[in-house]
Amino acid sequence: MNETRLYWISAQRFDNDFPDISQALPDPDGLLAAGGDLDHKRLLDAYRRGIFPWYDASQPILWWSPDPRTVLYPEQIHISRSLRKTLRSSRFQISIDQTFEEVIRACSVPRNEQTGTWLSNDMIKAYIRLHHMGHAHSIECWYGAQLVGGLYGIAIGQVFFGESMFSRMSDASKVCMVKLGENLSRWGYKLIDCQVDSLHLRTMGAVQIPRTDFRFLLDQLCPSPPSEHAWKTLK
Repeated sequence: MNETRLYWISAQRFDNDFPDISQALPDPDGLLAAGGDLDHKRLLDAYRRGIFPWYDASQPILWWSPDPRTVLYPEQIHISRSLRKTLRSSRFQISIDQTFEEVIRACSVPRNEQTGTWLSNDMIKAYIRLHHMGHAHSIECWYGAQLVGGLYGIAIGQVFFGESMFSRMSDASKVCMVKLGENLSRWGYKLIDCQVDSLHLRTMGAVQIPRTDFRFLLDQLCPSPPSEHAWKTLK
């Protein structure tokens, strides 16, 4: 019987220490490597290559690159009739990078019948570091003075790598996604990485593309800088 051995990443080396994403396992879909750490250089290198960490506290760090890849094109986000009504109502107020830590901690709260979360304290601290360095950003949705929804992710070149979102009121996270798409388009971004498929993302216009196409887009878009005004003002 053939034994599949997972690539193990060294904790002491940062450059070129990921295998090619074509070597990711088909089952579980996209599992590529294990080990390493959450140093900011490693994380940014991973995203640039189409790889992201996803694991729980009982596991080593696991690195993934699924095929196909779920993406959103900022200018093609679908707005349903009911969501358009919510947007017109001015029910919510939207901000940018005002409460990043509160957003990521809200995203870490188990949902529905979940008993745990993939967003461990180490993960949260790593993304907060990236935020302080200007690489990670959040969009917040407010109902009065109450934070009711939000999302966060990593920005590299003209790509926004979406990580997670939360909603405490109906449509709150969807409003964040619409406002994110509008502003990414204004700033010159071309792609939102959604990582894996979900019904919620599909209703917003997400599509699946082959991993090879996704890598080609990263090679084209990650080296290209967005507008110099990106992440400074939100409309």
